Amino acid sequence: MRIPRIYTDSPLSEGVTTDLDDNAAQHVGRVLRMQPGQELRLFNGDGQDYPATITTAGKKQVEVLVGAPEANATESPLEIVLGQTLSKGDRMDYAVQKAVEMGVTRIVPLTTERCEVKLKGDREDKRLRHWQSVAVSAAEQCGRARVPEILPVMTVQQWLEHSRDCDARLVLHHRTEQSLTAMAKPCRVALMIGPEGGLSADEITLAEQDGFLPVALGPRVLRTETAPVAAIALCQWLWGDVGNEA
Repeated sequence: MRIPRIYTDSPLSEGVTTDLDDNAAQHVGRVLRMQPGQELRLFNGDGQDYPATITTAGKKQVEVLVGAPEANATESPLEIVLGQTLSKGDRMDYAVQKAVEMGVTRIVPLTTERCEVKLKGDREDKRLRHWQSVAVSAAEQCGRARVPEILPVMTVQQWLEHSRDCDARLVLHHRTEQSLTAMAKPCRVALMIGPEGGLSADEITLAEQDGFLPVALGPRVLRTETAPVAAIALCQWLWGDVGNEA
């Protein structure tokens, strides 16, 4: 039986008996219905895995004995910051989930000229918490020991300013002949993904003027939730840890 990987928002130390936080405890006790004596692999975002044994298990409270931390080698040497335009329904969930699986470092939801989703106040806070939960679940599933942060929604201008610490800044644009294979190897990449219908000409021009390079992934137009998966996979293959020794 596969040992479950569980994220917990709590400090973890070898030899310490500790209660899991509420979300982790409910998942272990109520959903998985695990019992004392069964094993877990815990992580809290510090980059390590912690084997643990359940000592007490209930539907709302789970106590575990934490073992020695183990190195986790699933993080890519390439940092990728994803600026993803908001999309309707479960498309944004899909983009977040797959971006985490592909090794993205952090995700910035964007509002752009053709974006049909408007989030403010409590509704924005609720969606951000939901997307962070999606990121946690994806990290648990794919074996990562770090959970990418979902930042607050930004405008295009805010995103341009936020991404200036990246040494490669790319805006996907199918009407260009520029390809990623012609670029020098970067350490930190910013990817800007538009909505259904694409970024406006003004937004692409603004990004280019701020240092973004327009790149194409091929002759076909990709959906807004498919584009980040394809782009991140290609970046990881060219400069990260997909098909290469990290």
